[in-house]
Amino acid sequence: MIHQVHGELSFHLATPEVSLDVTCRAGHLAPVVFHLPGGDVSPYSLSPWRPEEYPDIPPLLSVLRGDFFCLPFGGQENGPPHGDPANAEWHEISRSDDSLCLVMDAADTGARLRKTVSVHPGQHAVYQENVVSNLEGDFSYGTHPVLDFTGIAEGQARVTVSPYRWASVYPELFSNPADGETQCLQPGAAFTDLREVPLMAGGTTDLTCYPAREGNDDLVMMAHYPASAEQPFAWSAAVMDGYVWFSLKNPVDFPCTLLWISNGGRSAPPWRSHHLGRMGIEDVCSHFAEGVAHSRLDILQKQGVATTRNFRKDQSVTLRTIQAAANVPAGFGAVTGIVPHGHGEVAVTGESGDTVIVPLDWDFVT
Repeated sequence: MIHQVHGELSFHLATPEVSLDVTCRAGHLAPVVFHLPGGDVSPYSLSPWRPEEYPDIPPLLSVLRGDFFCLPFGGQENGPPHGDPANAEWHEISRSDDSLCLVMDAADTGARLRKTVSVHPGQHAVYQENVVSNLEGDFSYGTHPVLDFTGIAEGQARVTVSPYRWASVYPELFSNPADGETQCLQPGAAFTDLREVPLMAGGTTDLTCYPAREGNDDLVMMAHYPASAEQPFAWSAAVMDGYVWFSLKNPVDFPCTLLWISNGGRSAPPWRSHHLGRMGIEDVCSHFAEGVAHSRLDILQKQGVATTRNFRKDQSVTLRTIQAAANVPAGFGAVTGIVPHGHGEVAVTGESGDTVIVPLDWDFVT
């Protein structure tokens, strides 16, 4: 089924656990409604403008919502920012009651992409698989889920990621005052704790508490530890109002997590300082969002952090993520760990010491 959502034609998929839409143009996933036992929740952002208001800007920005796959990640010389997968038309080739399969032939890179979005019975989760073929060379890539925290009191949501071995604020000015932009984090500042990230004005700020620091757009990146038998995936999590949203990935495929902290720091169209209380919690193989040419410089080689992957035309590459939601008790606090709980479940633990068991086929990403 195709219908209009927030000004954009979208593929629709609905099960008793999850209802979701993927835009035909640009392949942006949102809204997603998780039908949790405690009530429906819809964590993904819809931009505060509609596509028809800005017909002449890249579809990435006019359509902007939820999650989308980027190849390459960031800018490029001969194509749109974040690549055709985040801007061009996707075509449905098959569907079932709980899955949707889309394809695209990307004009910018020559890649063939097959995206499968699925929901598993009895689970409040979205499984995404992007298969890349017919691509030659070194490319950055990533996912780009953007969550909406605007309905939450200042600092009351909690954002955390799995343990990381390297972390930094974007090395240059991420928000340029000459373009009507502002940021508050110190460019290039290294950190070891998301609760103590250096500010331009001195001191530190706690990035785990959100919404916060209104009037700024900032970017940080963290490189995860390799997977282990005890921790076979990397994770990111946002505790919202009575529930947690979380994502799982293989750190070989997605070595880093970016936090794009977008809270009104851009005044030019289409932003107009109205893109408030959003955060991109993005799984990437990239050097921040600097573009594929910069990522190919392999600046983080000494740190052992891959910023591109080598693709070959005669080999396909499969990239998978899981994004899920679950109710949590009052006072749960920030997520401190997500680990397997046998087969078909994960255990999500909060600062309070409480643990919720979530049905999930976590081995999808391992």
